[in-house]
Amino acid sequence: MQLHELKPKTSFKRVKRVGRGGKKGTYSGRGMKGQKSRAGTRFQPMIREWLKKYHKLRGYRFNTLKEKAIGFNLSDLEKNFESGQTVSPKTLKEKNLITEKRLNVKILGSGDLTKSLIIEGCTVSKKAREVIEAKQGEIK
Repeated sequence: MQLHELKPKTSFKRVKRVGRGGKKGTYSGRGMKGQKSRAGTRFQPMIREWLKKYHKLRGYRFNTLKEKAIGFNLSDLEKNFESGQTVSPKTLKEKNLITEKRLNVKILGSGDLTKSLIIEGCTVSKKAREVIEAKQGEIK
């Protein structure tokens, strides 16, 4: 390799300076008024950053924002609880059956239950309520 064969990494292309006479006219391709037509201003996409933080809400009155309940069957309660124990979102989280932050729990009626349990702070389906009350359990 010779010295005259070396080339620079970047090209030294001159930036076109707009709006300094010539045949481009008064606006010089910048359009009329506004922030982009001025010299030395840089458009900051602040509004775009604000818009990105908002949720994309759809539907009538934004029904998608309601928290969906985490469902537990009676068979799950049969495996993980002894008779006489309380079932609440707090106890479910202590036993690592819930890993999410939301504590909206619904107990569903599939499976068999042979123990009497005390249920607090959970919504219960009709069938599950019948089975729990038949086993002398309490729903608070």
